[in-house]
Amino acid sequence: MRSVLPERDKLAAMGRHPRRDLLAGLTVAIVALPLALGFGISSGMGAAAGLATAVIAGALAAAFGGSGLQVSGPTGAMTVVLVPIVHTYGASGVLTVGMLAGLMLIALALARAGRYMALVPAPVVEGFTLGIACVIALQQIPSALGVPIPDGDRVLVVAWHAVQTFLAEPSWWAPVITLAVTGLMLAGARWRPTVPFSLLAVVAVTVVTELTQAPLTRIGALPAGLPAPSLAFLDVAALGSLLAPAVAVAALAALESLLSAAVADGMSVSHKHDADRELFGQGLANLFTPLFGGVPATGAIARTAVNVRSGATSRLAAFAHAAILAVIVYLGAGLVARIPLAALAGVLLATAVRMVEVGSVKAMARATRGDAIVLALTALATLALDLVQAVILGLIVAGALALRAIARNVRLDETPIRADLPGDHTEQEHALLAEHIVAYRLDGPLFFAAAHRFLLELSEVAAVSVVILRMSRVTTVDASGALILGDAIIRLERRGITVYVSGIRDGHHQALHALGVIARLDAAGHVFASTPEAITAARDHMCHHGMLPDTPGLPSDTVPPRNPLRERGVPGEDAVASPGRP
Repeated sequence: MRSVLPERDKLAAMGRHPRRDLLAGLTVAIVALPLALGFGISSGMGAAAGLATAVIAGALAAAFGGSGLQVSGPTGAMTVVLVPIVHTYGASGVLTVGMLAGLMLIALALARAGRYMALVPAPVVEGFTLGIACVIALQQIPSALGVPIPDGDRVLVVAWHAVQTFLAEPSWWAPVITLAVTGLMLAGARWRPTVPFSLLAVVAVTVVTELTQAPLTRIGALPAGLPAPSLAFLDVAALGSLLAPAVAVAALAALESLLSAAVADGMSVSHKHDADRELFGQGLANLFTPLFGGVPATGAIARTAVNVRSGATSRLAAFAHAAILAVIVYLGAGLVARIPLAALAGVLLATAVRMVEVGSVKAMARATRGDAIVLALTALATLALDLVQAVILGLIVAGALALRAIARNVRLDETPIRADLPGDHTEQEHALLAEHIVAYRLDGPLFFAAAHRFLLELSEVAAVSVVILRMSRVTTVDASGALILGDAIIRLERRGITVYVSGIRDGHHQALHALGVIARLDAAGHVFASTPEAITAARDHMCHHGMLPDTPGLPSDTVPPRNPLRERGVPGEDAVASPGRP
């Protein structure tokens, strides 16, 4: 617990630059207000749920999270996951899922699982972000067209039905307002990035529509304040069926929060987040936010980026953002209720557009064919399936392509024995040895993805008397690789070829011995620490069987290496030789 609770020096940092942090918190709150309202409505839980999430989750994640610059609250990615949960289980199901996900995040933090989130490949993250942006944009189609949201949890189907409803009886107020807000936000972000054009656009549109009495759907009445905490919503009867959605919500919260924290680190000079503390803070935020009617929350990349650009130096800025939104909830509920839904749709459309880094997507698509495949597949799966399934699919494909690339780099090269042959030898003996002995060096990992190609190449060895397998450059051996190595050795021996092995690394002995691959060779004295020792043994084997005559001028001390197993009476190579072997 001590490893995930906030550190004292991090909390003390909140008092170093209070003015800068409070101004940054105000800026973030102005940006976050329309986003919280929009994401609450898009999730199906309503604007009040979005505001409650921004206040409660924002404060708890700021207090207990592992990033001093992170701003948490409702996000578009989480909205995409929540829509089908609302459709299937209703509001109580969403709140129960939020609490279960909070418990899972706390368990991940205590298990020190934060470090593993960094292993997600960049093409998966880019494809995931691109898919989310498309889904968020499609979710806004009904509000942007001013039509009721059709039933369904598939965003493509819902958007298509909304378009059909609009074409049957078109009204241009909502589309014009949506496009005006979107255009103002995108143009303003290029002109003055520090100005909160989202709020300015929403306020301007609200004033104009109130003065003109435009026929638009508005947010509607909001409670003046946060509801009292309650467990009455907890759907105990559906806990079993809600476990799978809770896993999806927890996985998304962990992934998006840690990605957002990493973005904050990259934008700051010396800030570094703690992944396990961040998971713990997000877990507490999701555990308690449903008590106040809020939806599951994550770290928000857009709001975190605004926080850093506004000069935030500590978690005081995120606290101030939550406190300002709480004041708005208590004092400004009546004004917020007059905001047209089309204006919020424009805010979220602009947010979806700004989520996609076009240059980054193009660069990654051009990097390699595999990266382009993973990016496109993850994005399409996000649209067609759900976010967690899309990430899992992307990880599987990325892993398969990575294994394929590694397997293609595994090499089996024939190497000359002249350089490793001990002593001085005549050209005649070198020629005889080269005729009867061939050495192969294995480079890279000997594992399931590459082992079959290795077996095919080794089985095609020409007719020789001795094969020496040099394994000093083998980086790893798994069970599949060890078994196939054993199969290759057996095939060579059936052809009457004697096999010697040299240079097995210390870490590889366990797999090879456990599966009985080299136990027989070791007992026969055919396993050596170095290649020169194996060549000496091979030459002795040839002399013993009359394939290499004693040549005048050879050093008299050229004898086979001492074999302790043979001295103890363990049968040597003669005892295990195949019938008919020379």
